Amino acid sequence: MDTYELAGLRPRLPSPLEPAADERFARRGLTLLLKRDDLIHPDLPGNKWRKLVLNLRAAGGRPVLTFGGAYSNHLRATAAAGRLLGFPTIGIVRGDELAGRPLNPSLARCAADGMRLEFVDRSTYRAKHEPVVLAALLGRAPEGTYVVPEGGSNALAVEGCAELGRELSGRADVAAVACGTGGTLAGLAAGFGGRTLGVPVLRGGFLGAEARALQEAAFGGPRGDWWLDERFHGGGYGRTTPALDAFAQDFEARHGLAIERLYVAKMLFALVSLAEEGAFPPGSRIAAVITGSGESQAVSSR
Repeated sequence: MDTYELAGLRPRLPSPLEPAADERFARRGLTLLLKRDDLIHPDLPGNKWRKLVLNLRAAGGRPVLTFGGAYSNHLRATAAAGRLLGFPTIGIVRGDELAGRPLNPSLARCAADGMRLEFVDRSTYRAKHEPVVLAALLGRAPEGTYVVPEGGSNALAVEGCAELGRELSGRADVAAVACGTGGTLAGLAAGFGGRTLGVPVLRGGFLGAEARALQEAAFGGPRGDWWLDERFHGGGYGRTTPALDAFAQDFEARHGLAIERLYVAKMLFALVSLAEEGAFPPGSRIAAVITGSGESQAVSSR
């Protein structure tokens, strides 16, 4: 698989950077910008394109095995890439209890795109990077299968996401992104000349170490000026709250943009809250990275 084949997917790059008039920012002398990475490609939107593109070149058309939960956007993007480019895909899904149930819309889309789904128990999933466990998974896959980690986050993904930072460099003072595995944050911060905010969507406080390790793997050491705010996970991955839902609905009404709840809504909620706290100097241009569309997803409320 060469550069020409990937270019044939016609990604929209650089993605648009759109001003968003919002008095919650304007009254504090701030400018909100929306970095519309959700418009890069209809099947591989946002950070999924940026994280997969160099991995797919490295795979060179071989089968790809990767990992995700029941509502993983990464699994969906990988399955779509396999359909579009003609290579087999295997998705290792967290939760063997799902094997006997009807597929949810996300997994059904993966299957429709040709991905072979393999459900594993949660202890096996947690140990997926251990050599013995990974060897067993690969033993059931075609010979020569290329492995992409959960969320697509590895050194190649981080290098791909650095281009996002370069697209924003000089056009914003602060860039904000929702974080699941830390790969997009690690690359964005490396390519961006300003400050980068990561908003974790999972509980646990582990993303700082993950992002640092990814930068070490990609660049040999830390890059960029970045920080995390751990307050806006909404109860954890796949969870939301009535306050977050109300915020997302209000943002949609203000800006005419459907807001994805698992990642994007939490990041935007964080930005509005931080603006109200006076966290950004007046005159700052704040770019919110829209990594996914507002397509309906199943979430649970606390």
